[in-house]
Amino acid sequence: MNARGPLRGPLRGPLRGPLRGIKVLEFAGLGPAPFAAMMLADMGADVLRLERHTLVGADPTSGASWDLLNRSRRSVGIDLKHPQGTALALQLAEQSDVLIEGFRPGVMERLGVGPAACMARNARLIYGRMTGYGQEGPLAGAVGHDIDYIALAGALEPIGRAGMAPVPPINLLGDFGGGGMLLVCGVLAALVERATSGAGQVVDAAMVDGSALLCTMLHAYRQSGQWSGARGENLFDSGAPFYNVYETAEGAYIAVGALEPPFYAELLRRLALTDDARFAAQMDRAQWPAMKRVLESLFKSRTRDAWCAVFEGSDACVAPVLSPAEAPQHPHNVSRHTFVQMDGVVHPAPAPRFSRTPSAIQCAPPHAGAHTRTALRDWGVSDEAVEGLSRAGAIA
Repeated sequence: MNARGPLRGPLRGPLRGPLRGIKVLEFAGLGPAPFAAMMLADMGADVLRLERHTLVGADPTSGASWDLLNRSRRSVGIDLKHPQGTALALQLAEQSDVLIEGFRPGVMERLGVGPAACMARNARLIYGRMTGYGQEGPLAGAVGHDIDYIALAGALEPIGRAGMAPVPPINLLGDFGGGGMLLVCGVLAALVERATSGAGQVVDAAMVDGSALLCTMLHAYRQSGQWSGARGENLFDSGAPFYNVYETAEGAYIAVGALEPPFYAELLRRLALTDDARFAAQMDRAQWPAMKRVLESLFKSRTRDAWCAVFEGSDACVAPVLSPAEAPQHPHNVSRHTFVQMDGVVHPAPAPRFSRTPSAIQCAPPHAGAHTRTALRDWGVSDEAVEGLSRAGAIA
């Protein structure tokens, strides 16, 4: 649970990771764009987060260290509506490899830092844009949130149990899986292509597009007749008794994912159900309701820990359903340092893992504008210019 190496004060030590040497300019936003910037920063990119100047000087006890999406990078307070603030942003874009923004289409252009303005200064710039509906289309300018984007993508409707309304999967599917990670994927691909062409480009990452893409397998099943269309009656949506979540004696839950025949046979063996005729044909959907009732009653008879002991070391594909508070304590996660602790705050560790250039949490999440002067100097802005920008109110 301990962080790999001490945190070196409010700033990071030498950057580590496969993206060391890549400079990223992040226009601060919410959700998926900061998540993408966090991933790039964890991988060693020097990410400079431009925050609204009005956020600078907030109560220092307000808990910036808990805003984990802002970790691994430095923060500059800037007034983008000030002409000198806009000029500074363009100056920083000139020396950036990547720019990330998460505003509705047209906002960056109105601020004077859209793709045309920035790429006129830096033709090698990868300009990453994160939106819900994309840069064009009838809904491009509409407001929305994760739940709206996954609804439109066809990703929300299948999630839930039979006879019940769709269940929003918190905001993992749209904001982070179909949003932030999609943007990271696009940025990295554009960086690879630039190594050959020498030219930058705009990456248009939309959460509707990304959420639809994540449903590719579902569309394959549907069009091949393997998905009924009815929620909660299919293989992966709680329809199958051997791919489901069951309540245990104390009100906790156990997850069962015994899909393949050998794993299903092991599940039955561990549950002493090998000779139960109702379980003889795994894919007999007519028997699924009866099989579920048996498993529901059986799993209710013991605690979650007792069931974990029953399945310990087996290939039955059974796991405890852990809460976010419990997951960092699981022996496997402890062994792999899947979670790390920094200044008493638990973080999910950077992922994926690299054998030669490991990623790392470069620093704790800073308060807005915590590094305005030092970071700008490191990015080539002279002390005299920094003082002038401060006096003019363009930075804070």
